[in-house]
Amino acid sequence: MQLDGKLRQRLERALKVVDDQGTVGPRLLENAWRLWARLTHFQSAGLVPGGLDQESLELCAYAIQLPLRQVRIPARGRAGRSNLRDRAEEAAEMLLAMASADADEGLLDRGTRVLYEMPHRAPMLDEARVLADAINLDDFGLTGLVSMCMQAGYDGEGIAQLSDGLEKREQYGYWDARLKDGFHFEAVRQIARRRLESSRHVARMLKAELGGADA
Repeated sequence: MQLDGKLRQRLERALKVVDDQGTVGPRLLENAWRLWARLTHFQSAGLVPGGLDQESLELCAYAIQLPLRQVRIPARGRAGRSNLRDRAEEAAEMLLAMASADADEGLLDRGTRVLYEMPHRAPMLDEARVLADAINLDDFGLTGLVSMCMQAGYDGEGIAQLSDGLEKREQYGYWDARLKDGFHFEAVRQIARRRLESSRHVARMLKAELGGADA
């Protein structure tokens, strides 16, 4: 079952405002659509035998992109489980506050339970495990690299700082740790490995250009 159209429209309107300054843009809505498309692909691929609660997963795909009331700046190179927990808990709270008038109470209960379960190391719900893997996969590959570029720009950093940050993540084994601990399904981990090879290739090319190797 898909989300009620009125509820979906309400969530889409909320996602058009990307920060607490009232900035309007497509970023959060596009993120939600991309996440939901990935979840839909996982379902059609039979990642979980017996199927999943599509309605609550679609609700979570929108809710997890709601702009946070308070921006939390993580320590450099630490985009870990604790930040995902903060994001999920605040998304659940915001969802309850804004959607209670349009959403069925049972749907809200199911959706918020998925959000609260999702950051755990061993979620009880299949929907929470699939959602966690879908979100973590977004950090890998060219999508993740572009997101890092955008964040570097927001932080006032340049291309050299971005390249340095990518190199440090490799030195510290950041990506290997994420591959090991960041996924519940081996099929998704394999996708992440393939994406990582693509972003590593681009990172090497960037370092070579900055070092003048191609001059």
